[in-house]
Amino acid sequence: KMEFEVLGDNDSPVMPIMLYNPAKIPAFSRECLRENVAVVVVGFPATPLLLARARICISASHSREDLIKALKVISKAGDLTGIKYFPAAPKKQEEEKDRIKLD
Repeated sequence: KMEFEVLGDNDSPVMPIMLYNPAKIPAFSRECLRENVAVVVVGFPATPLLLARARICISASHSREDLIKALKVISKAGDLTGIKYFPAAPKKQEEEKDRIKLD
């Protein structure tokens, strides 16, 4: 819902966020680290050249506040590096869906 392409299994603590462009790997990692959020970035030769990704690992030791901060930092880094590939749904449509569910 944050406009990223995220792969992986819902039951896994590892969430791969697709970066695709190898030139965006250091920028994404640096922006997250600047805000004290560590991400593992993976590129060629560990992945095919155009399938670079950042791996976010969640653990039981993370608090809710840790997760909220990480989501904000990752979203900001995604905006700055241009790795958000799926536009968010317009709010008007989401509000109409919610209204329909309530009726």
